[in-house]
Amino acid sequence: MKFLTSSAAMLLLAGAAYAADAPAPAPAKPIRIILVGDSTMANTSGYGDAFCARINRANTCLNLAKGGRSSGSFRAEGRWDEVEGLLRGAAAYRATYVLIQFGHNDQPGKPGRSTDIKTEFPANMARYAQEVKALGGVPVLVTPLTRRTFKDGVLENNFGPWNDVIRATAAAQKAPLLDLNADSYAAVQAMGQDEADTLAMVPRPADYGVAPAAGKVEVAGAAKSAFDRTHVGAKGAAYFSRMVMEEVKRTLPEIAGQFKPESEQ
Repeated sequence: MKFLTSSAAMLLLAGAAYAADAPAPAPAKPIRIILVGDSTMANTSGYGDAFCARINRANTCLNLAKGGRSSGSFRAEGRWDEVEGLLRGAAAYRATYVLIQFGHNDQPGKPGRSTDIKTEFPANMARYAQEVKALGGVPVLVTPLTRRTFKDGVLENNFGPWNDVIRATAAAQKAPLLDLNADSYAAVQAMGQDEADTLAMVPRPADYGVAPAAGKVEVAGAAKSAFDRTHVGAKGAAYFSRMVMEEVKRTLPEIAGQFKPESEQ
């Protein structure tokens, strides 16, 4: 049987004491997600809050989307300044992902909001991506959530040119793309009008007519209603937030583990 020398024993004791006194390793920094967009992402009318609720640390997901905003007016109102300020103060986070979804209010006919599809919209989306990257964040471009209006059994979709711009911008800027329009369109088309209408903010009135591409029409003489085929209520928010979560997991596998297990959502 071998015995340790006194010096060896002292070294072992000293090592054990040091290990006991050594500070515990610092916990890994969390990631942060910032949502930027319009009413289909904003709280009360969109999927953004429901998406944030699916993240393990919901306080690291900020929904800054605002109803009625376009890629132009969001910046013009100074709302983008808040995003840049958050990115400059990102030292507490391992990475910050900024999900950017515009298109609904960039379309023509919306004074003070609409942007030119050939010039302004492409420039706006590229600038958002570039500025996020310049401040150390990860821009994630998102195509617009589909509207839910059917005509002769076919779901209408007038976002084609805006989808194309967003896809091209993501490729040019080497930014991740969530093709929410393609996924949500396919899912809603499979539902049909009646099921799709259950995703709205309020139940469909019995005398509500078939809506045009803009998302809503009221029958002459019918009482006004908050129902429309663009915004979502609790059921729609839950449905589309899960869709966005799954897109994030596929596109950004490095943060797939940031979401709660399905049983906790």
